[in-house]
Amino acid sequence: MNANPSRFRHVYYGWDAAYAATLDPVARLVYRSNLLGSDQRITNTGGGNTSAKIMERDPLTGDPVEVLWVKGSGGDLRTSTRANFASLELKKLYQLRSFYLRDPAHGPKSAAEDAIVDLYPHCTFNLNPRASSIDTPLHAFIPYRHVDHMHPNAVIAIAAARNGERLTRAIYGDEVIWTPWQRPGFDLGLTLERICHEHPQAKGVILGGHGLINWADDELECYERTLDLIERAASYIEEHDRGDATFGGPKYPALPLEQRRATLAAILPWLRGQISRQRRFIATIQDDPATLRFINSVDAPRLAELGTSCPDHFLRTKIKPLYIDWHPESETTTDLQRKLSDGLERYRADYTRYYETYRRPDSPPMRDPNPTVILIPGLGMIAWGKDKSESRVTAEFYTAAIDVMRGAEALDEYTALPLQEAFDIEYWHLEEAKLRRMPPEKELARQVIAVVGSGSGIGREVALRLANEGAHVVCVDKDATAAGATAQAIIDRHGMGIGVAGSDMSACGPAVSLSADITDRASVRQMLQNLILAYGGLDAVAVTAGIFVAPDVEGRIRDDQWALTFAINVTGQYIVADEAATIWRAQGLPASLVLTTSVNAVVAKKGSLAYDTSKAAANHLVRELAIELAPLVRVNGVAPATVVQGSGMFPRERVIASLTKYGIPFTPDESVEELTAKLAQFYANRSLLKRPVTPSDQAEAFFLLLTRRLGQTTGQIITVDGGLHEAFLR
Repeated sequence: MNANPSRFRHVYYGWDAAYAATLDPVARLVYRSNLLGSDQRITNTGGGNTSAKIMERDPLTGDPVEVLWVKGSGGDLRTSTRANFASLELKKLYQLRSFYLRDPAHGPKSAAEDAIVDLYPHCTFNLNPRASSIDTPLHAFIPYRHVDHMHPNAVIAIAAARNGERLTRAIYGDEVIWTPWQRPGFDLGLTLERICHEHPQAKGVILGGHGLINWADDELECYERTLDLIERAASYIEEHDRGDATFGGPKYPALPLEQRRATLAAILPWLRGQISRQRRFIATIQDDPATLRFINSVDAPRLAELGTSCPDHFLRTKIKPLYIDWHPESETTTDLQRKLSDGLERYRADYTRYYETYRRPDSPPMRDPNPTVILIPGLGMIAWGKDKSESRVTAEFYTAAIDVMRGAEALDEYTALPLQEAFDIEYWHLEEAKLRRMPPEKELARQVIAVVGSGSGIGREVALRLANEGAHVVCVDKDATAAGATAQAIIDRHGMGIGVAGSDMSACGPAVSLSADITDRASVRQMLQNLILAYGGLDAVAVTAGIFVAPDVEGRIRDDQWALTFAINVTGQYIVADEAATIWRAQGLPASLVLTTSVNAVVAKKGSLAYDTSKAAANHLVRELAIELAPLVRVNGVAPATVVQGSGMFPRERVIASLTKYGIPFTPDESVEELTAKLAQFYANRSLLKRPVTPSDQAEAFFLLLTRRLGQTTGQIITVDGGLHEAFLR
């Protein structure tokens, strides 16, 4: 085909022939897949699949064998590696035809189709553990070496149009064949094989209500053909697009950006509480111009009610979104909350009726009946998922659905799958089995936890520990750079997730960094508003921020330093708790707060009067807040001591002052690490356990209090000090 890359305006051409020549055949398949998956206009996250039929050597006999390499179950083209591809011997796959056809009840959506999936492992080449997807036969039976199956918005717009077959002929002539909707499976694979034989001139097929599949014997030709077919559809839509009139014109205005953000921050915690009655969800906000144009339009209520068409979409977005008919200029936030409450109740009832009406005798149990997509005029879209990545994928899918509806309405009339077909996809046993194969959720999954003081020391260790257990961590520190470094460490370890949607703050991953001065209530309030815009709510707070002002040689500090000590160690912790409590009350979900005190709070001694007194006040603050915030919030404290190594409260100057105070020998040219190790061992020797206490030791106590393991504990202080008998409770 030798396409001219510059002619593509609606897709990205990225093939580098020199680079591709350095790769083996499977690596070139991965390369092609990554290129296609990196363009959301070509396919959505997790959607679509690619394949190549490659000659391999049997690992036992050395004989040549033809192998189908095809994206496996649950993979994502943009991020896939070789490990995400299944490999199956084509000869064995072809032999499955006789198993399938001998069943008299074979056919689309038959038990024979589902049963054949259990035979795919018997076709595996070279013990590849990657499970095959349900689309495997679509690639196996097309008699060409390379196959791309994509979900491009432009082509799905044709596939979802009422007169899709006519539009296919108008755009492609006889180069692309229309076939009506059919659930992916073995029978559809045989259908595509027949189409290829009956239409030897064809380059691809539009699968009604689904997407595009095309082929070639050369991999570059297949890649360029995929781009060309999508480009032609997108150009045709562009020629017929009616702009704002495509959705009937605007009905409501979009609120200004700052007003949108403030309104969303005000409503989201309550809304999260409403939809999280069974399990907690994480939010993603999408309010870009294209999304707002649809939601604010005259036709949005009608089109939203029809639901999405592509089955890859509504597996995430449910059968339809919840549209709220709220006037952003003339109605209040109170009106919005009332309409949301009524809408959620109707949606749950509608979903229950949908399930009861279309369920099969052997259907899996009904899933959570709450919406995963909520559309609010003037504000935008709120998408929900079990974690940030999933909610971003959900937002991405409905954004794609909007573009599909735009194309279909520009050319013709948008239609959705019949409800029975939609239900049979949503509650397909094979999809249910895929869900059950997923690993169990981690202990802090679905939780949003703010760690205040996470830029260094104990706070950083707490943030890393919580992220390891599946929490979404908001890294808060007065030092924005330090908070950002902690958040980036979490992202480097756990990845951003596969979702790519989200506007501004909401386009984050499993961790985000925010700056706040806890002595300034306005600063804390702004931080929490940004936190809500990122994730939709808040489940717990750990405050590790603190200050120790080194006294002079007489053991005294200035009055302003005394005030600063109490402002950070006591008042600041109270301000954070007080502002967070507003969110927790709105959510109505059980929450947890852990403050940092110190063993110094119960030990009277010379040389740290302000610090020790402030920590004694912090101890009592824990008890007062436990009473104040019960029964919704558990409030506890962690009392560290002798934490020197890794602590942000022991700069070189304080370490030297302490070494001097205790008469520990040192030389001025020793490194910070050497000086710190000496002081840490001195403190360790004073304890019963004789071992230095580290920030990670403290992080374990925070983790324990933030989980349900101590779910009946509130108003308590856990001491982590290596055993200082002076601090034993009296």
